[in-house]
Amino acid sequence: MTTELLTTIKSYSWPLFTADVFAGVTVAMVTLPLSLAIAIASGAEPAAGLVTAIIAGFLISLLGGSRVQIGGPTGAFIVVVYGVFAQHGFDGLVLAALMAGVILLLAGVLRAGNLIRFIPEAVVNGFTIGIAIIIATSQMKDLFGLEIANLPADFLHKLPALWAGRETLNLAALGIGLVTLALIVLLRRLAPK
Repeated sequence: MTTELLTTIKSYSWPLFTADVFAGVTVAMVTLPLSLAIAIASGAEPAAGLVTAIIAGFLISLLGGSRVQIGGPTGAFIVVVYGVFAQHGFDGLVLAALMAGVILLLAGVLRAGNLIRFIPEAVVNGFTIGIAIIIATSQMKDLFGLEIANLPADFLHKLPALWAGRETLNLAALGIGLVTLALIVLLRRLAPK
């Protein structure tokens, strides 16, 4: 099996390198803050997210199957990482990540990605919406500035804990959060580039 890196290097040029540098900086501007946010949201140290994103970026580029492939963290993993970290700690998270990597490698060798076409679109949409709700719920504590010592990882246990902490509402944190959300919506509409 030959990776795209080895086949591309033969015809690589300075213009391609320049384009790759700009693409790399663009991806880094999205990937690095997202990896920090995933680490913080899951309860791990921010440095763990940063190191993971950098190492994964190199591995994806080295082993990837396309010369234009971009890889990075995804918000959907917050739910999984947070649950594993809360129940098994950092060592359990590392072990789970290694096990998931082995499963992904086996799935790639067996070409299991083709099975996605048998999953109905409604299931994929439901999964995505469910992940979005869980991620939004996990951010409510910070959005409202609530002072809750131990926020449960489980969604159904998290809702009563958030409600119980409602007296610690921080209006300054809420104001900053709402202004930030409004700016994101406005800027995406007024200046999408």
